[in-house]
Amino acid sequence: MISFLLNGDVVRIADVDPTVTLLDWLREERRLTGTKEGCNEGDCGACTVTVTTLDEAGLVHQALNACILFLPQLAGKAVRTVEGIASPTGALHPVQQAMVDNHGSQCGFCTPGFVMSMYTAHRTGRQDHDDVLAGNLCRCTGYAPIIRAAEAAAQEPAPEWELDEAKALHALADEGDMSARECYLPASSDSLAAIYAAHPDATLVGGATEVGLWVNKMFKTVTPMIFLHRVKDLQTIERVEGGLRIGAGVTLNRLRGAVADRHPDFAELLRRFGSVQVRNAATIGGNIAEGSPIGDSTPAMIALGARITLRHGEVRREIALEDLFTGYKTQDRARGEFVESVFLPDQPDTLRCYKLSKRFDQDISAVCGCFAVTVEGGLVTAARLAFGGMAAMPMRAARAEAVLIGRPLDEAAIAEAQDALTEDFTPLDDMRASAAYRMQAARNMLERYRLEHAGDVDTRLVGRGAA
Repeated sequence: MISFLLNGDVVRIADVDPTVTLLDWLREERRLTGTKEGCNEGDCGACTVTVTTLDEAGLVHQALNACILFLPQLAGKAVRTVEGIASPTGALHPVQQAMVDNHGSQCGFCTPGFVMSMYTAHRTGRQDHDDVLAGNLCRCTGYAPIIRAAEAAAQEPAPEWELDEAKALHALADEGDMSARECYLPASSDSLAAIYAAHPDATLVGGATEVGLWVNKMFKTVTPMIFLHRVKDLQTIERVEGGLRIGAGVTLNRLRGAVADRHPDFAELLRRFGSVQVRNAATIGGNIAEGSPIGDSTPAMIALGARITLRHGEVRREIALEDLFTGYKTQDRARGEFVESVFLPDQPDTLRCYKLSKRFDQDISAVCGCFAVTVEGGLVTAARLAFGGMAAMPMRAARAEAVLIGRPLDEAAIAEAQDALTEDFTPLDDMRASAAYRMQAARNMLERYRLEHAGDVDTRLVGRGAA
């Protein structure tokens, strides 16, 4: 049985099918049809709900996509849908009233999702409306009146009927362990390690931003499942000797906040990683273990010299992140072994990240280049050039790096490094870009890095959005 709050009321579900999404359950079992099914893959935001958790600092409110959120992931949490934000007497929440006053809805299909993203922002005090609403798509109203509604609502105080779920969530936590059919919900990394070692064919589920697509789009059988959201010791960010240790369960939004001061380009790259809803769910360990050749976080971390800790039962080993990948979605990771943490070493910030995609926000990279080059006494003393989208896995441009070492970071050195890229990579032609386009884009990124290093141009967009 799992227990959670739904619009303020306790819900207990026995014999939970772990592959049932919150979206389907809301619409089919509770007839709460305000939550819409659009893309069913976490891109359009029509299914946005607010999920609240309780941690040491208090309540944490997040906008999430109900279409790729499995019911077991809600254990011990609070869910609020568009039907649950008005007053008991029917008075509209300020974000709802602002949408009416500013004519923010035409067909209305996408409206509940926009309202819930705005409602979450209203509860958390966020006013970076372009970022907050980047994961909500509208095909008829146009975004100007919706943004005006968000700006107007942000000036209104929280309504008096808005509930504080802390007491109820404390009570749910006191109920103890929760379980569901064909899945496990470990509460510690030790428990996770034992379960996964005993069931190495199980599917690990962090934020379900990828596994949700396996179920909804590919109709894969993913049971048994091991849900990781209750493993609190995988969700820590620690300052340790020589760097930052990041638990594999840390979400991309939290990671962004942790690296913003150290490496602002990495933080900006993460801001363009999916939507707020996706970044609230997706974990850094999941992004690594999924192994996509265009998983944007990995080129940045490879350029920073990241190391990861892998765990199997009680045995741990640490390897360079770049050594994890052995081919297209293949890794040096044994059955029953999982990513436990990532270590980012302290270093001066020389990192620059360049993402090329057809849309600026919420799009998959055609090419992603992340470069960290150390120049001392006018000469390059160290270079780490990492790319995504240029090969079957994220990897370094070793030959191009070798060309730069011991030379000034000038036009001649960059030109030779550009030519060396043809020895490092043989890009593929696919629907996102041709091989020739990818190679030219990678060459251009190196030239852009040189120009920025020389101070001739600064085309970065660091700091556009809030963490």
